[in-house]
Amino acid sequence: MIFLYGVLLGLIVGYASGGRLSRLLALELRAPWLVLVALGIQLLIYPFFTDEPIVSYGTTVLHGLSYGLVFLWLVLNLRTRPLWALGGGAVLNLATVLLNGGAMPASPHALRLSGLSEVAAVLEAGERYGNVVAMSAATRLNVLGDWIPLPPWLPFARPLSVGDALVMAGLVWLLVRGMRAHGRRA
Repeated sequence: MIFLYGVLLGLIVGYASGGRLSRLLALELRAPWLVLVALGIQLLIYPFFTDEPIVSYGTTVLHGLSYGLVFLWLVLNLRTRPLWALGGGAVLNLATVLLNGGAMPASPHALRLSGLSEVAAVLEAGERYGNVVAMSAATRLNVLGDWIPLPPWLPFARPLSVGDALVMAGLVWLLVRGMRAHGRRA
């Protein structure tokens, strides 16, 4: 859900710079269904507002499958440069998750700043919340973990990772570029 902010910002900047929503069709992205299936898998194994998966079997395998589908989609659309930023962010997130046993390290302080004190308390108690663990000396690549807080007044506020920020920048770039395309492939 957090990536909806990238979509919203991309649409706002796209319109503000003279773009039109109808021009997004010029993007000609291949196999968009791969992203939808990956998102569906993510929502089944890491639903919002709970630490309990809807599908509790094979979550690590399903998590890997969802990343695999996104990377396949990115490879199929390599000619679209904004996806390079999006893919770079996905690679950073995947590397961080893989090096931390399938979990993303998150800063309890950043969680509190985003209004998620209950989640911070769960992590500080040494427990996992969904696919998130407390950032510590024992976790790897903390600089790429979730430590950039969003303000709690934003819906779905939570800390972002550097990878999340790159994914959102890629989304903004993709939408603005597509909305500004004038009859040429974006």
